Amino acid sequence: MSRLEKLGELVSEEEDARRPPAPDPPGIGPFRREFWRSPLRGQWLTSFFGSMMLPFFAIAALTGFLSHAAYNPGLGANDLSGGFDVDLYFFDWPTQPVWLYSLTQSLHVIAGFAVIPILLAKLWSVIPRLFERPPVRSLAHSLERLSVLLLVGTSIFLLVTGVINVEYWLAPLGFSFLPAHYYAAMVFLGALALHLVLKLPVAAAAFRREGAFRPLGEGIDRMRATDPEVDDLASPDPHEPTISRRGLIAIVGGGSLALAVMTSGSNLLGSVREIALLSPRGQTGGPAGPGDFQVNKTAEQAGVARAMGGPGWRLKLRGGSEDVDLDRDGLLAMQQHTERLPIACVEGWTTWQTWTGVRLADLAALAGAADGANLLVESLQEAGAFRQATLAANQIGDERSLLALKVNGEDLTLDHGFPARVIVPALPGVHNTKWVSRMTFSEAA
Repeated sequence: MSRLEKLGELVSEEEDARRPPAPDPPGIGPFRREFWRSPLRGQWLTSFFGSMMLPFFAIAALTGFLSHAAYNPGLGANDLSGGFDVDLYFFDWPTQPVWLYSLTQSLHVIAGFAVIPILLAKLWSVIPRLFERPPVRSLAHSLERLSVLLLVGTSIFLLVTGVINVEYWLAPLGFSFLPAHYYAAMVFLGALALHLVLKLPVAAAAFRREGAFRPLGEGIDRMRATDPEVDDLASPDPHEPTISRRGLIAIVGGGSLALAVMTSGSNLLGSVREIALLSPRGQTGGPAGPGDFQVNKTAEQAGVARAMGGPGWRLKLRGGSEDVDLDRDGLLAMQQHTERLPIACVEGWTTWQTWTGVRLADLAALAGAADGANLLVESLQEAGAFRQATLAANQIGDERSLLALKVNGEDLTLDHGFPARVIVPALPGVHNTKWVSRMTFSEAA
Protein backbone atom coordinates (compact mmCIF):
# COMPACT_ATOMS: atom_id res chain seq x y z
CA MET A 1 0.00 0.00 0.00
CA SER A 2 1.40 3.39 -0.94
CA ARG A 3 1.87 6.25 1.55
CA LEU A 4 -0.88 8.19 -0.22
CA GLU A 5 -3.34 5.32 0.26
CA LYS A 6 -2.37 4.99 3.95
CA LEU A 7 -2.86 8.73 4.42
CA GLY A 8 -6.29 8.47 2.80
CA GLU A 9 -7.28 5.68 5.17
CA LEU A 10 -6.14 7.67 8.21
CA VAL A 11 -8.14 10.73 7.08
CA SER A 12 -11.21 8.56 6.47
CA GLU A 13 -10.91 6.94 9.91
CA GLU A 14 -10.51 10.33 11.56
CA GLU A 15 -13.60 11.67 9.77
CA ASP A 16 -15.58 8.60 10.84
CA ALA A 17 -14.50 9.13 14.44
CA ARG A 18 -15.65 12.76 14.41
CA ARG A 19 -18.95 12.02 12.65
CA PRO A 20 -21.81 11.60 15.14
CA PRO A 21 -23.35 8.13 15.01
CA ALA A 22 -26.56 7.78 13.03
CA PRO A 23 -29.57 7.60 15.32
CA ASP A 24 -31.07 4.18 15.70
CA PRO A 25 -34.39 3.75 13.93
CA PRO A 26 -37.35 4.05 16.28
CA GLY A 27 -38.20 0.61 17.58
CA ILE A 28 -41.93 1.13 17.75
CA GLY A 29 -44.95 0.59 15.52
CA PRO A 30 -44.50 0.77 11.76
CA PHE A 31 -40.81 1.65 12.06
CA ARG A 32 -40.14 -1.98 12.99
CA ARG A 33 -39.91 -4.50 10.14
CA GLU A 34 -41.76 -6.99 12.33
CA PHE A 35 -44.78 -4.66 12.33
CA TRP A 36 -45.48 -5.56 8.70
CA ARG A 37 -46.48 -9.22 8.86
CA SER A 38 -48.16 -10.00 5.55
CA PRO A 39 -46.57 -13.11 4.01
CA LEU A 40 -47.46 -11.79 0.55
CA ARG A 41 -45.09 -8.85 0.49
CA GLY A 42 -41.84 -9.17 -1.32
CA GLN A 43 -39.90 -7.93 -4.30
CA TRP A 44 -41.56 -10.46 -6.62
CA LEU A 45 -45.09 -9.21 -5.85
CA THR A 46 -44.07 -5.56 -6.12
CA SER A 47 -42.27 -6.23 -9.39
CA PHE A 48 -45.24 -8.15 -10.77
CA PHE A 49 -47.64 -5.30 -9.97
CA GLY A 50 -45.17 -2.88 -11.57
CA SER A 51 -45.09 -5.03 -14.70
CA MET A 52 -48.89 -5.04 -14.77
CA MET A 53 -48.99 -1.24 -14.62
CA LEU A 54 -46.47 -0.54 -17.37
CA PRO A 55 -48.75 -1.30 -20.37
CA PHE A 56 -51.51 0.90 -18.92
CA PHE A 57 -49.11 3.77 -18.27
CA ALA A 58 -47.66 3.39 -21.78
CA ILE A 59 -51.13 3.53 -23.36
CA ALA A 60 -52.17 6.50 -21.22
CA ALA A 61 -48.97 8.42 -22.02
CA LEU A 62 -49.09 7.76 -25.77
CA THR A 63 -52.78 8.61 -26.14
CA GLY A 64 -52.41 11.64 -23.88
CA PHE A 65 -49.69 13.19 -26.01
CA LEU A 66 -51.61 12.28 -29.17
CA SER A 67 -54.59 14.11 -27.70
CA HIS A 68 -52.41 17.17 -27.24
CA ALA A 69 -51.28 16.91 -30.88
CA ALA A 70 -54.92 16.63 -31.99
CA TYR A 71 -55.50 20.23 -30.91
CA ASN A 72 -52.94 21.38 -33.52
CA PRO A 73 -51.19 23.51 -30.86
CA GLY A 74 -48.98 25.14 -33.46
CA LEU A 75 -51.96 26.99 -34.97
CA GLY A 76 -53.37 30.28 -33.73
CA ALA A 77 -54.46 30.21 -30.10
CA ASN A 78 -54.85 26.43 -30.03
CA ASP A 79 -51.89 25.92 -27.70
CA LEU A 80 -53.27 25.18 -24.23
CA SER A 81 -49.96 24.37 -22.55
CA GLY A 82 -50.14 27.42 -20.31
CA GLY A 83 -47.57 29.62 -22.02
CA PHE A 84 -44.48 27.63 -21.00
CA ASP A 85 -43.63 26.88 -24.64
CA VAL A 86 -42.89 23.21 -24.01
CA ASP A 87 -44.58 21.47 -26.89
CA LEU A 88 -44.58 18.09 -28.57
CA TYR A 89 -46.05 19.02 -31.92
CA PHE A 90 -44.60 17.58 -35.10
CA PHE A 91 -47.47 17.13 -37.59
CA ASP A 92 -50.92 18.29 -38.64
CA TRP A 93 -53.57 16.10 -37.04
CA PRO A 94 -55.19 13.83 -39.67
CA THR A 95 -58.91 13.60 -40.44
CA GLN A 96 -58.99 9.87 -41.01
CA PRO A 97 -60.01 7.50 -39.76
CA VAL A 98 -62.91 9.59 -38.50
CA TRP A 99 -62.85 7.74 -35.16
CA LEU A 100 -59.14 8.38 -34.53
CA TYR A 101 -59.60 10.92 -31.72
CA SER A 102 -62.38 8.82 -30.23
CA LEU A 103 -60.02 5.85 -30.12
CA THR A 104 -57.21 7.76 -28.43
CA GLN A 105 -59.46 9.20 -25.73
CA SER A 106 -61.32 5.94 -25.16
CA LEU A 107 -58.05 4.10 -24.59
CA HIS A 108 -56.70 6.95 -22.46
CA VAL A 109 -59.64 7.00 -20.06
CA ILE A 110 -60.05 3.21 -19.93
CA ALA A 111 -56.34 2.74 -19.18
CA GLY A 112 -56.45 5.46 -16.53
CA PHE A 113 -59.35 3.88 -14.67
CA ALA A 114 -58.08 0.31 -15.09
CA VAL A 115 -54.67 1.03 -13.58
CA ILE A 116 -56.09 2.43 -10.31
CA PRO A 117 -56.51 -0.92 -8.47
CA ILE A 118 -53.05 -2.04 -9.61
CA LEU A 119 -51.44 1.20 -8.41
CA LEU A 120 -53.15 0.90 -5.02
CA ALA A 121 -52.02 -2.71 -4.71
CA LYS A 122 -48.43 -1.80 -5.54
CA LEU A 123 -48.45 1.05 -3.02
CA TRP A 124 -49.72 -1.43 -0.40
CA SER A 125 -46.92 -3.83 -1.29
CA VAL A 126 -44.20 -1.23 -0.63
CA ILE A 127 -45.72 0.67 2.29
CA PRO A 128 -43.01 -0.54 4.73
CA ARG A 129 -40.55 1.53 2.69
CA LEU A 130 -42.38 4.67 3.79
CA PHE A 131 -41.10 4.07 7.32
CA GLU A 132 -37.60 3.07 6.31
CA ARG A 133 -34.83 4.53 8.48
CA PRO A 134 -32.53 6.20 7.80
CA PRO A 135 -34.57 7.72 4.97
CA VAL A 136 -31.47 8.24 2.78
CA ARG A 137 -28.43 5.96 2.89
CA SER A 138 -26.47 6.86 -0.25
CA LEU A 139 -26.58 8.86 -3.47
CA ALA A 140 -28.20 5.96 -5.32
CA HIS A 141 -30.71 5.55 -2.51
CA SER A 142 -31.52 9.28 -2.54
CA LEU A 143 -32.16 9.11 -6.30
CA GLU A 144 -34.44 6.14 -5.76
CA ARG A 145 -36.39 7.98 -3.03
CA LEU A 146 -36.67 11.08 -5.23
CA SER A 147 -37.94 9.02 -8.17
CA VAL A 148 -40.49 7.31 -5.92
CA LEU A 149 -41.67 10.65 -4.48
CA LEU A 150 -42.16 12.15 -7.95
CA LEU A 151 -43.60 8.95 -9.38
CA VAL A 152 -46.17 8.40 -6.65
CA GLY A 153 -47.05 12.08 -6.39
CA THR A 154 -47.59 12.66 -10.11
CA SER A 155 -49.37 9.34 -10.68
CA ILE A 156 -51.85 10.11 -7.91
CA PHE A 157 -52.29 13.67 -9.23
CA LEU A 158 -52.86 12.44 -12.80
CA LEU A 159 -55.34 9.76 -11.82
CA VAL A 160 -57.29 11.89 -9.33
CA THR A 161 -57.56 14.91 -11.63
CA GLY A 162 -58.34 12.60 -14.56
CA VAL A 163 -61.25 11.02 -12.71
CA ILE A 164 -62.43 14.46 -11.57
CA ASN A 165 -62.32 15.71 -15.17
CA VAL A 166 -64.28 12.71 -16.47
CA GLU A 167 -66.93 13.37 -13.83
CA TYR A 168 -67.01 17.15 -14.55
CA TRP A 169 -66.03 18.13 -10.98
CA LEU A 170 -63.12 20.38 -11.99
CA ALA A 171 -64.56 23.80 -11.13
CA PRO A 172 -63.66 23.72 -7.40
CA LEU A 173 -59.99 22.93 -8.13
CA GLY A 174 -59.22 26.42 -9.38
CA PHE A 175 -56.77 25.49 -12.16
CA SER A 176 -56.94 24.56 -15.82
CA PHE A 177 -57.01 20.79 -16.28
CA LEU A 178 -55.27 20.45 -19.66
CA PRO A 179 -51.94 22.23 -18.94
CA ALA A 180 -51.79 20.79 -15.41
CA HIS A 181 -52.32 17.27 -16.72
CA TYR A 182 -49.86 17.83 -19.58
CA TYR A 183 -46.94 19.00 -17.46
CA ALA A 184 -47.61 16.51 -14.66
CA ALA A 185 -47.40 13.77 -17.30
CA MET A 186 -43.96 15.02 -18.36
CA VAL A 187 -42.71 14.93 -14.76
CA PHE A 188 -44.27 11.48 -14.34
CA LEU A 189 -42.51 10.06 -17.40
CA GLY A 190 -39.15 11.44 -16.26
CA ALA A 191 -39.63 9.95 -12.79
CA LEU A 192 -40.75 6.65 -14.31
CA ALA A 193 -37.66 6.46 -16.51
CA LEU A 194 -35.38 7.07 -13.52
CA HIS A 195 -37.29 4.55 -11.41
CA LEU A 196 -37.03 1.89 -14.12
CA VAL A 197 -33.27 2.39 -14.45
CA LEU A 198 -32.86 1.93 -10.70
CA LYS A 199 -35.37 -0.87 -10.18
CA LEU A 200 -35.18 -3.07 -13.28
CA PRO A 201 -32.16 -4.97 -11.87
CA VAL A 202 -34.07 -5.58 -8.62
CA ALA A 203 -37.14 -6.83 -10.49
CA ALA A 204 -35.02 -9.03 -12.74
CA ALA A 205 -33.30 -10.57 -9.71
CA ALA A 206 -36.66 -11.25 -8.04
CA PHE A 207 -38.03 -12.93 -11.16
CA ARG A 208 -34.88 -15.05 -11.50
CA ARG A 209 -35.00 -16.04 -7.85
CA GLU A 210 -38.68 -16.98 -7.68
CA GLY A 211 -39.56 -17.45 -11.32
CA ALA A 212 -41.43 -14.86 -13.36
CA PHE A 213 -44.73 -16.75 -13.15
CA ARG A 214 -44.14 -19.64 -10.74
CA PRO A 215 -45.88 -17.97 -7.75
CA LEU A 216 -49.03 -17.72 -9.89
CA GLY A 217 -49.24 -21.50 -9.78
CA GLU A 218 -49.04 -21.65 -5.99
CA GLY A 219 -52.27 -21.85 -4.02
CA ILE A 220 -52.51 -20.88 -0.38
CA ASP A 221 -51.52 -24.40 0.72
CA ARG A 222 -48.24 -24.27 -1.23
CA MET A 223 -47.36 -20.62 -0.73
CA ARG A 224 -44.29 -19.77 1.29
CA ALA A 225 -43.19 -16.39 2.56
CA THR A 226 -40.12 -14.81 1.00
CA ASP A 227 -36.84 -15.03 2.90
CA PRO A 228 -36.28 -11.64 4.61
CA GLU A 229 -32.52 -12.20 4.46
CA VAL A 230 -32.55 -11.79 0.67
CA ASP A 231 -35.67 -9.62 0.28
CA ASP A 232 -35.93 -6.37 2.21
CA LEU A 233 -39.70 -6.17 1.60
CA ALA A 234 -40.39 -9.56 3.14
CA SER A 235 -41.60 -9.75 6.74
CA PRO A 236 -39.24 -11.36 9.27
CA ASP A 237 -42.27 -12.53 11.28
CA PRO A 238 -45.10 -13.24 8.81
CA HIS A 239 -48.66 -14.25 9.66
CA GLU A 240 -50.12 -17.45 8.36
CA PRO A 241 -51.44 -16.64 4.86
CA THR A 242 -55.18 -16.15 4.39
CA ILE A 243 -54.88 -15.61 0.64
CA SER A 244 -52.28 -16.55 -1.93
CA ARG A 245 -50.35 -14.15 -4.12
CA ARG A 246 -52.29 -15.62 -7.02
CA GLY A 247 -55.56 -14.81 -5.24
CA LEU A 248 -54.52 -11.22 -4.52
CA ILE A 249 -53.45 -10.67 -8.13
CA ALA A 250 -56.76 -12.15 -9.33
CA ILE A 251 -58.74 -9.75 -7.11
CA VAL A 252 -56.71 -6.75 -8.28
CA GLY A 253 -56.95 -7.83 -11.92
CA GLY A 254 -60.70 -8.38 -11.57
CA GLY A 255 -61.13 -4.89 -10.13
CA SER A 256 -59.11 -3.45 -12.98
CA LEU A 257 -61.21 -5.30 -15.56
CA ALA A 258 -64.46 -4.20 -13.89
CA LEU A 259 -63.41 -0.54 -13.99
CA ALA A 260 -62.41 -0.89 -17.65
CA VAL A 261 -65.81 -2.35 -18.55
CA MET A 262 -67.75 0.23 -16.53
CA THR A 263 -65.80 3.02 -18.21
CA SER A 264 -65.91 1.71 -21.77
CA GLY A 265 -69.68 1.94 -22.28
CA SER A 266 -69.57 5.63 -23.20
CA ASN A 267 -66.34 5.51 -25.16
CA LEU A 268 -65.54 4.46 -28.71
CA LEU A 269 -68.88 2.87 -29.60
CA GLY A 270 -70.92 5.39 -27.63
CA SER A 271 -73.93 3.11 -27.80
CA VAL A 272 -73.84 1.08 -24.59
CA ARG A 273 -74.01 3.76 -21.92
CA GLU A 274 -76.18 1.48 -19.80
CA ILE A 275 -73.04 -0.33 -18.60
CA ALA A 276 -71.02 2.88 -18.19
CA LEU A 277 -71.70 3.11 -14.47
CA LEU A 278 -68.86 5.57 -13.88
CA SER A 279 -69.93 8.04 -16.57
CA PRO A 280 -71.65 11.27 -15.51
CA ARG A 281 -75.39 11.48 -16.04
CA GLY A 282 -77.80 14.16 -17.26
CA GLN A 283 -75.64 15.39 -20.14
CA THR A 284 -78.09 15.04 -23.00
CA GLY A 285 -79.13 18.01 -25.07
CA GLY A 286 -82.86 17.83 -24.59
CA PRO A 287 -85.86 15.50 -24.50
CA ALA A 288 -85.97 12.28 -26.48
CA GLY A 289 -85.49 13.05 -30.16
CA PRO A 290 -82.81 14.06 -32.67
CA GLY A 291 -81.02 16.25 -30.12
CA ASP A 292 -80.99 13.67 -27.33
CA PHE A 293 -77.22 13.09 -27.09
CA GLN A 294 -74.36 14.32 -24.96
CA VAL A 295 -73.52 17.97 -24.42
CA ASN A 296 -70.19 19.10 -23.03
CA LYS A 297 -71.19 22.73 -22.39
CA THR A 298 -74.74 24.02 -22.56
CA ALA A 299 -75.72 27.35 -24.11
CA GLU A 300 -76.55 28.65 -20.65
CA GLN A 301 -73.09 27.75 -19.35
CA ALA A 302 -71.52 29.45 -22.39
CA GLY A 303 -73.63 32.58 -21.99
CA VAL A 304 -75.34 32.15 -25.37
CA ALA A 305 -79.00 33.17 -25.49
CA ARG A 306 -81.39 32.01 -28.22
CA ALA A 307 -81.88 35.61 -29.37
CA MET A 308 -78.18 35.78 -30.30
CA GLY A 309 -78.81 33.19 -33.02
CA GLY A 310 -82.16 34.65 -34.08
CA PRO A 311 -83.15 36.36 -37.36
CA GLY A 312 -80.44 38.98 -36.95
CA TRP A 313 -77.63 36.41 -36.84
CA ARG A 314 -75.11 36.52 -39.67
CA LEU A 315 -72.16 34.29 -40.45
CA LYS A 316 -69.22 36.52 -41.34
CA LEU A 317 -66.73 35.04 -43.83
CA ARG A 318 -63.37 36.78 -44.03
CA GLY A 319 -60.20 36.04 -45.96
CA GLY A 320 -60.73 37.01 -49.58
CA SER A 321 -60.78 40.33 -51.36
CA GLU A 322 -64.31 40.96 -50.10
CA ASP A 323 -66.09 39.98 -46.90
CA VAL A 324 -69.19 37.80 -47.17
CA ASP A 325 -72.11 37.78 -44.73
CA LEU A 326 -74.70 34.97 -44.78
CA ASP A 327 -77.85 34.46 -42.77
CA ARG A 328 -79.09 30.97 -41.97
CA ASP A 329 -81.44 30.89 -44.96
CA GLY A 330 -78.51 31.76 -47.20
CA LEU A 331 -76.55 28.83 -45.80
CA LEU A 332 -79.52 26.49 -46.23
CA ALA A 333 -79.77 27.60 -49.87
CA MET A 334 -76.24 26.33 -50.54
CA GLN A 335 -75.59 22.71 -51.47
CA GLN A 336 -76.15 20.54 -48.39
CA HIS A 337 -74.14 17.44 -47.49
CA THR A 338 -74.85 14.78 -44.89
CA GLU A 339 -72.20 12.83 -42.97
CA ARG A 340 -72.30 10.46 -40.00
CA LEU A 341 -69.46 11.55 -37.74
CA PRO A 342 -68.51 11.18 -34.08
CA ILE A 343 -67.94 13.85 -31.50
CA ALA A 344 -65.35 12.70 -28.99
CA CYS A 345 -64.22 14.60 -25.91
CA VAL A 346 -61.18 14.50 -23.67
CA GLU A 347 -63.45 13.19 -20.90
CA GLY A 348 -63.56 9.97 -22.89
CA TRP A 349 -67.10 9.88 -24.24
CA THR A 350 -68.09 9.52 -27.88
CA THR A 351 -71.39 10.10 -29.63
CA TRP A 352 -72.08 9.29 -33.31
CA GLN A 353 -74.66 11.47 -35.07
CA THR A 354 -75.78 12.32 -38.61
CA TRP A 355 -74.94 15.91 -39.52
CA THR A 356 -76.17 18.02 -42.44
CA GLY A 357 -74.67 21.30 -43.58
CA VAL A 358 -72.31 23.14 -45.91
CA ARG A 359 -68.81 21.88 -46.61
CA LEU A 360 -66.06 24.03 -45.13
CA ALA A 361 -64.30 23.80 -48.49
CA ASP A 362 -67.32 25.40 -50.19
CA LEU A 363 -67.30 28.24 -47.65
CA ALA A 364 -63.56 28.71 -48.26
CA ALA A 365 -64.22 29.00 -51.99
CA LEU A 366 -67.08 31.43 -51.38
CA ALA A 367 -64.85 33.59 -49.19
CA GLY A 368 -62.12 33.59 -51.85
CA ALA A 369 -59.59 31.94 -49.53
CA ALA A 370 -56.21 30.93 -50.92
CA ASP A 371 -55.38 27.27 -51.36
CA GLY A 372 -53.86 25.79 -48.20
CA ALA A 373 -55.33 28.46 -45.93
CA ASN A 374 -56.01 27.86 -42.25
CA LEU A 375 -59.36 28.75 -40.70
CA LEU A 376 -60.06 30.62 -37.47
CA VAL A 377 -63.58 29.80 -36.24
CA GLU A 378 -65.11 32.14 -33.64
CA SER A 379 -68.20 31.57 -31.54
CA LEU A 380 -71.00 33.70 -30.16
CA GLN A 381 -69.63 32.56 -26.80
CA GLU A 382 -67.83 35.63 -25.48
CA ALA A 383 -65.38 34.06 -23.03
CA GLY A 384 -63.61 30.78 -22.43
CA ALA A 385 -60.60 28.89 -23.80
CA PHE A 386 -62.66 27.24 -26.52
CA ARG A 387 -64.66 30.19 -27.84
CA GLN A 388 -62.43 29.95 -30.91
CA ALA A 389 -60.32 27.32 -32.67
CA THR A 390 -58.00 27.27 -35.66
CA LEU A 391 -58.33 24.47 -38.21
CA ALA A 392 -55.56 23.30 -40.53
CA ALA A 393 -55.80 23.18 -44.32
CA ASN A 394 -56.23 19.40 -44.40
CA GLN A 395 -59.23 19.69 -42.08
CA ILE A 396 -60.87 22.36 -44.21
CA GLY A 397 -60.23 20.38 -47.38
CA ASP A 398 -61.77 17.14 -46.14
CA GLU A 399 -65.13 16.71 -47.90
CA ARG A 400 -66.69 15.45 -44.66
CA SER A 401 -65.88 18.67 -42.78
CA LEU A 402 -69.10 20.66 -42.41
CA LEU A 403 -70.61 23.78 -41.00
CA ALA A 404 -73.57 21.81 -39.67
CA LEU A 405 -77.05 23.31 -39.62
CA LYS A 406 -78.98 20.14 -38.78
CA VAL A 407 -78.45 16.93 -36.86
CA ASN A 408 -80.39 13.71 -37.40
CA GLY A 409 -82.63 15.49 -39.90
CA GLU A 410 -83.70 18.33 -37.59
CA ASP A 411 -82.41 21.83 -36.88
CA LEU A 412 -79.67 21.96 -34.29
CA THR A 413 -80.86 22.62 -30.76
CA LEU A 414 -79.39 25.62 -28.99
CA ASP A 415 -77.28 23.39 -26.72
CA HIS A 416 -75.88 21.61 -29.76
CA GLY A 417 -74.79 24.83 -31.44
CA PHE A 418 -77.77 26.49 -33.20
CA PRO A 419 -77.67 28.33 -35.54
CA ALA A 420 -74.50 26.62 -36.91
CA ARG A 421 -71.61 24.56 -35.65
CA VAL A 422 -68.44 23.02 -37.03
CA ILE A 423 -68.10 19.24 -37.35
CA VAL A 424 -64.77 17.83 -38.57
CA PRO A 425 -63.65 14.18 -38.69
CA ALA A 426 -61.28 13.07 -35.89
CA LEU A 427 -61.29 16.55 -34.30
CA PRO A 428 -61.42 17.01 -30.49
CA GLY A 429 -64.98 17.80 -29.49
CA VAL A 430 -64.24 21.24 -28.08
CA HIS A 431 -62.76 22.31 -31.43
CA ASN A 432 -66.02 21.48 -33.20
CA THR A 433 -67.01 25.03 -32.38
CA LYS A 434 -70.67 25.72 -31.58
CA TRP A 435 -72.70 28.92 -32.17
CA VAL A 436 -70.36 29.98 -35.00
CA SER A 437 -70.35 33.71 -35.73
CA ARG A 438 -67.19 34.37 -37.76
CA MET A 439 -64.88 32.33 -40.00
CA THR A 440 -61.56 33.88 -41.03
CA PHE A 441 -59.39 32.19 -43.64
CA SER A 442 -55.70 33.08 -43.66
CA GLU A 443 -52.57 31.77 -45.31
CA ALA A 444 -50.66 29.18 -43.32
CA ALA A 445 -47.54 30.52 -41.64
